[in-house]
Amino acid sequence: MTDTTRASDGARYATVAIVLHWTIAALILLQVVLAGRMEGRSAEAFAIVQLHKSVGITVLLLSLARLAWRLARPPPPEPAALAPWERRLSTAVHWAFYGVMIGMPVTGWIMVSTSRYVVPTLLFGVVPWPHIPGLAEIAPAARHVWNEAGEISHELIVKGFYALIALHVAGALKHQFARNDAPVLQRMAPGAVAGRWWDPRLIAILLAVVGVVAFGRLVQPARPHLPGPPPLAEGAPAPVEPRQIAVAQPTPAAVAAPAPTGPAIWKVQSGSSLAFATTWSGDAVEGRFDRWNADVLFSPEALDRSRVSVSIDLASVNTGDAQRDASLPTSDWFDAATHPKATYTATRFEKTGDGRFVAHGRLSLRGVSRPLDLPFRLKIDGDRAEVSGVTSLDRTAFGVGQGEWANTDQIPAKVSVRIALKARRTSP
Repeated sequence: MTDTTRASDGARYATVAIVLHWTIAALILLQVVLAGRMEGRSAEAFAIVQLHKSVGITVLLLSLARLAWRLARPPPPEPAALAPWERRLSTAVHWAFYGVMIGMPVTGWIMVSTSRYVVPTLLFGVVPWPHIPGLAEIAPAARHVWNEAGEISHELIVKGFYALIALHVAGALKHQFARNDAPVLQRMAPGAVAGRWWDPRLIAILLAVVGVVAFGRLVQPARPHLPGPPPLAEGAPAPVEPRQIAVAQPTPAAVAAPAPTGPAIWKVQSGSSLAFATTWSGDAVEGRFDRWNADVLFSPEALDRSRVSVSIDLASVNTGDAQRDASLPTSDWFDAATHPKATYTATRFEKTGDGRFVAHGRLSLRGVSRPLDLPFRLKIDGDRAEVSGVTSLDRTAFGVGQGEWANTDQIPAKVSVRIALKARRTSP
């Protein structure tokens, strides 16, 4: 079938062009609705932004396909009854729509590629989509200029879209209800009859509009989650708020040999975890670090000579969401480029009960060092030991969360930290 296929009382577009037209129209309408739900720093708003980006890239790809189709197969002739000025206006509006359909997602893509928040794009949470080559790597000042230009252009194009859609719809309705001699609607809705107020195809279009608006208002993109936690060792304390975190794999390490009668060297084993938890708009956010080293020199009988040192690779953060994991190492959060490691060193230990201890140490994060106590339980069985402990810290005290993220109304200052270690004695 070609674009010049004729209906009984006027030319119509080809099926491919018709399907692309209505699909793109529905997606753009959905974008308008989603845009109204993207305000704020809530987890819901973040998820809506990701969906908005996915739909925008889809519109871009479909619009490029629609343009290629139009260039390869010219549209059918306009109804003969149209005045010359109406033909010129129709042609101008159609080409302006191509500028809008391509310009809106491209300027949005520029904004994402130059944003100070380095968040990758996963189309519908699955397909990786790159930033515009070269833009993400330019100097911060130039990136800011590009971002501002993209934002201003995006807003102007959106306003232009509103004017175009009003003109487009008004023209279609005028010819549907007032000009029976110039059928227009049937070119994109084959079978529609000019002059018929309750044409089934017109009603279907209205119902589709209502459906898209309702979907845009009600859709709740899936929230990321982590796999379930490993079982606790026998006798380990139940975690405090929130729930336990999945296991990570540390890099085993050991310290230098102790004095003959001093504390023992322990080598951390696979199956240990170093995890954290907080909330975002009331929703649990749980994560872990996949790369870290622990040097352990400890004995309950030689607490005065015991020592523990932990080094954490901040770029290895894993919360189960690739977009969030790419953002956390940036300067707004861990600033891993400047401070790639966080360290915790404890040189004083206190026994508080049977198998219960407190490590008094210091945590260094983002160039800030502050005291941090870690209550833990210890179970030793021969040359095997299991340790579990939970503490909390104030992220804002270390500068984790800059700019708008320093506010604690959506993400609280308190972060829960949990350790679950399995270790083997490597010296007496």
